[in-house]
Amino acid sequence: MSAGRTVEGAGCVTWWGFGPARDLLNSENTVRSDGELNVLLVGSGDPRHILKTITGLTDSDTLHVWVIENNMEVVARQLLLLYLSLQTPENMSLHKKTEVFLEVFGNSEIRKETEETLKHAAAQLSLSITNTLSSDSHAHPCLDTSLLKFKERDELVRIFKLWERPPSVPASVRKVWDARVRQHLGTRYDSRQGCFDWDLSMKLHQRGCDVISKHQYVKWRESGVAFEMREGLYQTANQSLLFLTSRGDRVAVRGYWGDIVSGPYLSFGIETENKDFLKKQNNQHVKTARDISEVNVLALFECLATRKSSLLNEDVPNPSSSCCQSADSLTTEEKIQNDPPSSQTHTEPEQQTQALDLLRLNGVKVSFLSPDSLNKLPLKNKYRNLFNSIFCSASMVHQLDSSLREIAAPDAALVIELANFLLDLSKEQVSGFADRVKEIAEESGFTATHDQSSDSQSFRYTLYKHTLHYISHIHLM
Repeated sequence: MSAGRTVEGAGCVTWWGFGPARDLLNSENTVRSDGELNVLLVGSGDPRHILKTITGLTDSDTLHVWVIENNMEVVARQLLLLYLSLQTPENMSLHKKTEVFLEVFGNSEIRKETEETLKHAAAQLSLSITNTLSSDSHAHPCLDTSLLKFKERDELVRIFKLWERPPSVPASVRKVWDARVRQHLGTRYDSRQGCFDWDLSMKLHQRGCDVISKHQYVKWRESGVAFEMREGLYQTANQSLLFLTSRGDRVAVRGYWGDIVSGPYLSFGIETENKDFLKKQNNQHVKTARDISEVNVLALFECLATRKSSLLNEDVPNPSSSCCQSADSLTTEEKIQNDPPSSQTHTEPEQQTQALDLLRLNGVKVSFLSPDSLNKLPLKNKYRNLFNSIFCSASMVHQLDSSLREIAAPDAALVIELANFLLDLSKEQVSGFADRVKEIAEESGFTATHDQSSDSQSFRYTLYKHTLHYISHIHLM
């Protein structure tokens, strides 16, 4: 199959990845340089790899992540999710931040309180982008949009304003979601419960995702709601998941055009270092993918808070240790706060200051590049032999070519997402996709070797003067 071919169930826009979060600098064959570490993400769809890679940094490391997405709606959502991730403890407790993040990340419908938080974030981000149009200054040292074209930043402002002030008569997300399900299943729609169960038990479970519970998966397939974190009404449209697209000769339609088959549990909910969350009773998992997502995201946010605090605390016991701590280490220190009233959550832009009130992470910066910039990077001297690690999603593999060798640093890692969790593909298509990925890498001058830290969702290569390192595909069907 073509590497760039879009599958109906996966949609035409990637709101989340089709594989778990990875520390892109963690490989026994990857040599970490003494200076700034540069990571290029091509089509990652969400910030899971950014957050996970930060957990592996030492206090002396500096990390610069460069992000390329194929449309500005995904860039806007990346900025939104990073904005929520960097909320300070004074503005939002760790547990509330985790809940809000997962709601916005994976739910087609959210609670009213979460909508107010989303609107406030959109207003802040819109103002910060507007300020970069008139000056070269950044609203926050960790988030850099200055490398985007002016028309792309204008588009970001338009998207954020649409999130902040959605149409007065919005389309019903339930109807939009159901229309996608009907189109995808066709004549099988009336027996959709059986189709959902087949995709879960015969595909996802067989490919190592048996922690995803039937109840939660079927509910998400029916309604688009994956994370019900609190008791409440999930009836407000998640504006960050709505996308304007044209359908043939018809006028542009704003609806949900993302994944309706694989699910948002893959990014944070199918792996955990805490093996207690993988225990079974009567051959059934005690915990679910939603539980694992919550504990994993909470641990990532604790790590961010720890890296931020290292700037202010000179008595850090081990300056060379990783910033990642146990899930309970910061919870006991977290100050219990009351949630701010909704009247304080959404503030008009003219009342805001220029700088974003977010965590300032020591030595971490995320820069966003134009969607068409990948093939232009080798033409600019600043990007030559720059990237210590390069990640490419399954939906963007078709953009890779031999110019990769020009932008990869010596001993760089190349991680390519596979098509295991594109459930509409047959086993032969998944296998053919993996073969094509290997061909693209080899055409770029890479050679594959095996790594014991291999996983089933991606190929990993390490560049040794144009040699590659290969992560085997355990569950390739």
